[in-house]
Amino acid sequence: MNSSIGKLYPSTKFEVMLLLVIFSIFTPGYVMQYLIFPLVVLISLCAGTGKQFLGTFFKSIFIIILFIFAIQVFIISNEDAQPIWGFLHFSQTGLNDSLSMTSKIVAISSLVICFFQVTNIKDITYALERSGVPKKVTFLISSTIQLIPQMSALSKTITDAQKSRGIETEGNMLIRAKAFVPMLGPLVLSSIQQTEERVLALESRAFSTRTKKTSIYEMKKKTADYILDILCIAGFIAYILWRVM
Repeated sequence: MNSSIGKLYPSTKFEVMLLLVIFSIFTPGYVMQYLIFPLVVLISLCAGTGKQFLGTFFKSIFIIILFIFAIQVFIISNEDAQPIWGFLHFSQTGLNDSLSMTSKIVAISSLVICFFQVTNIKDITYALERSGVPKKVTFLISSTIQLIPQMSALSKTITDAQKSRGIETEGNMLIRAKAFVPMLGPLVLSSIQQTEERVLALESRAFSTRTKKTSIYEMKKKTADYILDILCIAGFIAYILWRVM
């Protein structure tokens, strides 16, 4: 977050992401969509989150892409399907469909992952409040974004506690399933406890009051933010003219 990209105003980064998402959705073909991925990797490297981005992408989105390729190319039967072995066959139509489908998934998912990795949740909440979004809505958005990382960290803590007590948590699927069931109780109870503590903390900060509140933490748009805003608007107009003409 200390890089020049991470210090950009959240709305500026969101505008860039949204513009590239629009490009990937409405541009025919799949070449441009796949070219967005190396661009996002370059942005992540400049922001210092390259390793984190690649780890998240290959652990989640890449597996989905491989599954789609396998189903579309080798399983689904098309008119040009050529048998390979048993129920497996190769289809050029399936290959084209899978490239078109996965290219949009790669582009959009990589942009979303990169945005949340180079943008602090605190900055997103601050920008939403400054734009006039109600506090309850901003709290709901920030809580939803933070839910998965918090649950992941909490489950890791509970797993370590179970390991220290001699419970087997690693091995085949059966052992993992047996270790997962006893973990649900502490995980749910701890989540409820954290929710109550969060509510008390918010009320102690006068969350429900309707008076205007001040903030110690401040963010302001810089020259680079305004330049990127203008470039995004110009790029969007140019793209519309190109698609119409």
